[in-house]
Amino acid sequence: MGSFTILVDTNTDLPVEYFDEHDIQTIPIPFNLDGVQHSGGRWQEISDTEFYASLSNGSSAGTALINPESYVDLFTQYAKEGKSLLVITLSSGLSGTYQNSVIALDDVKSKYPDCDIHTVDSVNAAGGAGIVCMLAVAKRSEGLSAGDTAAFLEGKKQSCLSLFTVDDLMYLHRGGRLSKLSAVAGSIMGIKPLLNVAPDGTLKLKDKVRGRKGALSTLFKQMQRSLNPDTKLGTVIISHSDCYEDAESLADMIRMSYEVEELIVTMMGPVIGAHVGPGCVALFYEGDMSREEYEAKFYAS
Repeated sequence: MGSFTILVDTNTDLPVEYFDEHDIQTIPIPFNLDGVQHSGGRWQEISDTEFYASLSNGSSAGTALINPESYVDLFTQYAKEGKSLLVITLSSGLSGTYQNSVIALDDVKSKYPDCDIHTVDSVNAAGGAGIVCMLAVAKRSEGLSAGDTAAFLEGKKQSCLSLFTVDDLMYLHRGGRLSKLSAVAGSIMGIKPLLNVAPDGTLKLKDKVRGRKGALSTLFKQMQRSLNPDTKLGTVIISHSDCYEDAESLADMIRMSYEVEELIVTMMGPVIGAHVGPGCVALFYEGDMSREEYEAKFYAS
């Protein structure tokens, strides 16, 4: 194992056991449920299943930022002890958390200019941030330093593609992603949106498909067109917001068509779940083209 610590926020979707097995530290992004804030971590205060059950029963949810002071306290501890740290955050296109980590690091470096702390904007979310984390773990095991690993991730993260569909359009409306008219009309007509995480780390609506099966099938087809026919996939992560059977259905399509080194199906945590609601299926993988190339080839206006 390498000589630096990896720190991720609780937007990162990986099995809990993975963090323990690979010495990964987590910092919680606060979320609220019916006005009650949960800031003790993703798993300590409420389970993912309980969270989505509450949403299904009419509860409202939202998220807050990790404030700079929380990062300053943590970074100062590592700087004082002379320990190396690599921080991977939720996309700056979706949250101000990354910017707050940069503000904190600038503050700490003013006092400890030689500290070996590096922050990386994953430009991704959920399982996409999970793949970036796993790439960092792999490079650490190869003996790379925290700084060299950060540089590697900066060159690699745009190849981590993210595609997803949601079950209820009203959650996207509340998050400002769709007009209320479109959300209501789409819900009545059984329209399921297909979105991706764009090169700038923001969410973009790319397509609309009628019915759940159609949406899952189209997710798979979108993945196919970003891959060469003989591609051997590394890590594929499917994050779902309490719809395991749909996630497994998509996983089966992938298994039957590609050789996959590791396919992880995992529950999506409350940080992203608060904005997409129950019934989201999200697909994350390393493509054979970058996000910029994917956008230019298939979505150029």
